[in-house]
Amino acid sequence: MSETKGSRQRDAVARTARSVSQAWEDRTALVKQEVAAESAANDAKTARLRALRLEKEKQDAEARRLAGPEPAPAPAKKRIRRIVAQ
Repeated sequence: MSETKGSRQRDAVARTARSVSQAWEDRTALVKQEVAAESAANDAKTARLRALRLEKEKQDAEARRLAGPEPAPAPAKKRIRRIVAQ
């Protein structure tokens, strides 16, 4: 079967539509990969910071335990009310 001008135009339009669709799908996949990579990096950073915080809390608790009981706070001073006569 020989190709006619109309069939070539229809094929060109179909190819263009497929290439536009393929380019859109490629961009979408790339964006999804970038978002996943960024999310993984944030998760790793959060886990690292959580581990550091827990370690510091553990060290602080150990330091408090070694320091002994905290001294009782000083009693609050009574406030002196001054009455000014007019």
